[in-house]
Amino acid sequence: MTKTWFITGTSRGFGREWAAAALERGDNVAATARDTSTLDDLAQLYGDRLLPIALDVTDRDADIAAVKQAHERFGRLDVVVNNAGYGHFGFVEELSEADVRHQMETNFFGALWVTQAALPIMREQGSGHIIQVSSIGGISAFPIVGAYHASKWALEGLSQSLAQEVAPFGIHVTLIEPGGFSTDWAGPSAKHSDPLPTYDDIRERTHRERAARNTSGPGDPKASAAAVLKVVDAEEPPLRVFFGAAPLSIAKADYASRIETWEKWDDVSQLAQG
Repeated sequence: MTKTWFITGTSRGFGREWAAAALERGDNVAATARDTSTLDDLAQLYGDRLLPIALDVTDRDADIAAVKQAHERFGRLDVVVNNAGYGHFGFVEELSEADVRHQMETNFFGALWVTQAALPIMREQGSGHIIQVSSIGGISAFPIVGAYHASKWALEGLSQSLAQEVAPFGIHVTLIEPGGFSTDWAGPSAKHSDPLPTYDDIRERTHRERAARNTSGPGDPKASAAAVLKVVDAEEPPLRVFFGAAPLSIAKADYASRIETWEKWDDVSQLAQG
C-alpha cells in the first residue's frame, strides 16, 4: 500500500535520504525544510508526490498548519518523522539561557508540536506511525553536549509514554537512536557556546575521546534509508531501534554500570523505604 509521509528536516542528512527513498518506491512525501529550494531536484523527479513545505519547527502554529496542509493534499498521514534538529556543543557551565532554550525548542518542542498535530488525524484513521529521531545520546551521555542530551532524553521519555497512550488507536511509536553518521550534525548545523578557558584541557580530551569512540567511522545516511523502510513496514515495529554499529556496545556498557551502581547502593535504597 502506498504510504504518505510527513518528514521534518529534509534539506540534508537522514531527512533527505529517507524522503528520497520513500518517493523512489512510490510513496507520497510532505517534506519540510527551512529552505525548500533544497528539494527542487526531488520535485522535478517526483512531481505531485512530493509536497515541499517551508517550516521552522520551533513555530507551533506553523507546525500545525504544515501537518494540516499535508493531510489536505494527500488525504491521510501514515508516517510522521520528527527529524529536524541539531547538536549544541558546550560544557554545562558555558551554556547560556538562549543556548538551552533554542536547543529544546528545536529538538524537543518541535517534535512535540508536530506529533500533537498529527495524532488527531491518525486516531481518526485508526492507524499511523510516529518516528522520533533520537540518538544514542538519548539514552547515554558524554561531556560537552549536555544540552543536546537533555533534549533527546526528554524526547525519549515523552515518546515512551506516548507509545502506551496511542497503542489502543492503532498508532505505533518508534525512537530511532543513531550513532555517528556522516550528516552535518557536528558540522555546519551545529551551534557552540562561548568557551570558558578553564575547560580548554577537558575540551581537548573530550574531542580525543569522541574520535576514539568512532573507530568504525561514521555511518552512511544513504544506507540508513533501507533500515528506516524496514521499520515503517514492520507489522509490529520496535519502540526503540539503534542505527549504526556502535550504539549497542555503548548502551550495554552504560546499562551494566547503572545496574552495578543501583545494586551496590541498594541497602541505602532500602533504608530510604523505612
